[in-house]
Order: sequence, then structure tokens, then C-alpha cells
Amino acid sequence: MVPPEEFMRRALKLAERGAGWTSPNPLVGAVVVKKNIILGEGWHAEFGGPHAEFLALQRAGTLARGADLYVTLEPCVAAPLKHNPPCADAIIRAGIQRVFIALRDPDPRINGQGIARLREAGLEVIEGLLEREARKLNEIYLKFKTTGLPFVTLKMAMTADGKIATRTGDSRWISSERSLQFAHELRHRHRAIVVGIGTVLADDPQLTVRLQGVRGRQPIRIILDSQGRIPLDAAVVRSAQEIRTIVATTDAMPPEREQALRQTHVEVWRLPAAADGKVAPAALIQKLAHEQIDSLLIEGGSEVAWSFLRENLIDKILLVIAPKIVGGRAAPSPVGGLGVERLSDAIPLKDVTVSYLDGDILYEAYVDKESTSSP
Repeated sequence: MVPPEEFMRRALKLAERGAGWTSPNPLVGAVVVKKNIILGEGWHAEFGGPHAEFLALQRAGTLARGADLYVTLEPCVAAPLKHNPPCADAIIRAGIQRVFIALRDPDPRINGQGIARLREAGLEVIEGLLEREARKLNEIYLKFKTTGLPFVTLKMAMTADGKIATRTGDSRWISSERSLQFAHELRHRHRAIVVGIGTVLADDPQLTVRLQGVRGRQPIRIILDSQGRIPLDAAVVRSAQEIRTIVATTDAMPPEREQALRQTHVEVWRLPAAADGKVAPAALIQKLAHEQIDSLLIEGGSEVAWSFLRENLIDKILLVIAPKIVGGRAAPSPVGGLGVERLSDAIPLKDVTVSYLDGDILYEAYVDKESTSSP
């Protein structure tokens, strides 16, 4: 007898295949099972595409009658798009006998209504199977749907002694080839990516997804540049016509600089300045929310990292630690700024997990916002 958890794990694995393609929709996987045999499975592959339940039922065909359905998120009751019929109705028509649901959908158009409709039709519904795993899978969707704010991930890479470059500024490459691939996978998962002007001036990055077999939507590129110092021949500027690129600035940027950037197809957002004269991180987050951008990946540099941490705007931290020693008092660390004055004011992290990317260590944690106050 195969335990129900195994079939839900399969559904979660299927759902993961849509990462980077479904935003702002959730990641959903579904599996139709009868007598421990999978009859059909599906996942939401792209925004606007068929829903996971519909595909799984379609593949199971008439064999779905009397079967169980495992789905990672509550089935919808109202079709967001005309060509996607309500999944709850499709499940009922298919003759499914029992439905396992990992997580309720917080979308107010659904939020319990899908489950209620299934039960009203006489189906047995079991909720909460692998709910924790389902929440992590859809952490971006859940935050954006419940708060209207983007999910913010801070990604950093450093040596074993906490350095992001040598004292001369050499930083290529700290981490392994697998870790570099992981960085591109993160870019693919997030709708936008942000760096400070210092990173652009030092490294002239492309800030694009370069993964084998992955083509299509690139993350929106955002450069924090309060004074308009970005060169017009920077890589992100030269490719702005193909990839949406935004310079987030303040009133300190000269109007003629803004005009020159706009002529290269770069968007310019003038936002309020923080006390230090730089773009206020909270203002950027609010602007992203207004633009319906559900996720933001922060890649650099150290001052940008501290500015978002200081304002308690980070949800998740991903730290890649390479087995190397750099040394040197002048070598920079991944988080800059003034930092806290007392250890008791340190920003607490929770739900820590550790894994490996070839020889590198991947340290994953969430900011404990309930215990954090802005330093």
C-alpha cells in the first residue's frame, strides 16, 4: 500500500516544473490515482495555460471515475480566464471520489469555496496533506496574495571567512559552477532582480537568466542609482530594448540624465530618498507592489543588502559559502552598512536548512520578522 504522502510528493514535484513561468499564478501539481496506480498527472506550466487538475483528469480520461485526486492547492471555483473552466466542477464531472488537498488557496475568489463545492457534491476532501511543503513551494504566491507585497529574497555568496571579494576587488568566481547555475535558477524563479549602482560599475553584469533549455521571460532588471551614475554603455542599458530595465533613482538624478536613459528604453522611477540620500527600499517595495511584481531577488551589493535588512524587508536569505579563505581586513563582506550596535539587536533568522551545491554550502533561512525591529 503506497502512503498518500508519496502521491502528494509527486504532485509537489510536478508543480515545481512551473517555477518561473506561472507568475503571478501559483505553482500547482495534480495526480489522479486508483488502486495505487497513477492514471493521470499534470501541472500548471505557464501563466494563462491549462490548470493542473484539468490536465491530470484529461490524461486519466474515463478511468478517473471513482479515483482519488491529489492536488497541491485548492481547486478553483471561478475561471480566471475563459479557456480555463473551474477545476472544482471538472473534478465533480470526472467522478472523482476523494480529493487530497495540501493547501487552501488564499485568493478571495476561492479560499475554501473550492473545498465547499466538492463536499457539497458528495466528494470526500482531506486537507493539509504535506501542507508545510506546499507552503514553501508557493511562498512567493502566498505572500503576494495575502499582503499585496512582493516576496523578497536576498542571495549572497561568500568565502568560508566571510568575504565577497579580495582586497583588490577580485570576485570572480567565489563559488562553484553548480552554485552559479543555482543563481540563474533563482533569477528564473523571481519576477525582478535588483542590484546597486556599485555592482554595475564594478562588474557590468547582464543580470539575465542563462540556463540550458530555458528561454523566454527574463526577470525585470532594477538598478538602484540615486544620482544617475549608470553608464549609457552598461550591459543592462544596451539590452534594455529587449529586456525590461528600470533605474530606480531620486530627485538627485539630473533631468538630462533621465532623458538620455529613456532614449535607450530604460525606465526611470523617481522614488523618495532615505536619510542617506539613497533610494528608500520601502518605497521601491511599494512601487513593485503597485506594478503587480510578485517577487524580488536582491543580488548585490553589500550596502543594498544592509539597506533592505535594516528596514525589515527581507523574507528569505540564501547564502552560498565557498570552501576558500581570502583574509584581509580590507576585503569586503556580504552585508555592509553600519550594522547593529549590540549583539542583542542582531537580525534573527529561523527555519534554517543547510545543503550542498557541489563543494559549496547553501545556507537557507527566513528572517524572523516577528522578533525583528528595524535597527
